[in-house]
Amino acid sequence: MKSFQNLVLLQNLYRLKSLGFHYSDPFSVNKMSSDEIPATLEHLAQNISTCHLCDLSKSRTQSMSGYGNSSADLMIIDFSVSLSDDAQNGYYSGRSGESLRNMIENVLLLSVNDVYFTHSIKCKTLNSNAPSLSEWDSCKSHLFSQIEFVKPKVIVTLGNEAYYKVTGEHENFENVRGHVIDFKKYKLIPMYHPQFLLRNPELKKITLNDLKTIKSCL
Repeated sequence: MKSFQNLVLLQNLYRLKSLGFHYSDPFSVNKMSSDEIPATLEHLAQNISTCHLCDLSKSRTQSMSGYGNSSADLMIIDFSVSLSDDAQNGYYSGRSGESLRNMIENVLLLSVNDVYFTHSIKCKTLNSNAPSLSEWDSCKSHLFSQIEFVKPKVIVTLGNEAYYKVTGEHENFENVRGHVIDFKKYKLIPMYHPQFLLRNPELKKITLNDLKTIKSCL
């Protein structure tokens, strides 16, 4: 039966060919060949800068691949690129960025150049909308590749969205915030986003304890 179906299909193909139709080998859009798979963090950054896997590539100012020490012990992951990040093409911009810098330098006693900082979504979203699931699906391979290249001792996720996307977990953020979580080969510690702390300054004392936990793991 199968051979008969194949014969009928072949006859139809020949009929279409006689009518002027041409055939080409199938291909997958945005599928990387083996020689395009990044071998280094720098190669990955180049791929991110020219990525067109989602609609954000049509509206972005630039892609923000990451900043800092490529072999850092501490990797900080924000959820998405802010308006000030995009406008300044900087990773510690605006009041939120300044607050994060102060935490790193004054509590963790590190330079921002000692840390690797990146976003789970590499481009600013259109009209400040929340990044969509498809945009995350397009970006997540970039993020997880960055983690594997840097191989940090500790990963810190800023805010609930970054934690949910990186881990795939959706439990109450307050139940995990400040806790040391085994994530793949790494220790992951979720903390409040600096922007959230600016709106809720009474939580800064709690965050100070979380930063002490982070420091103890480095």
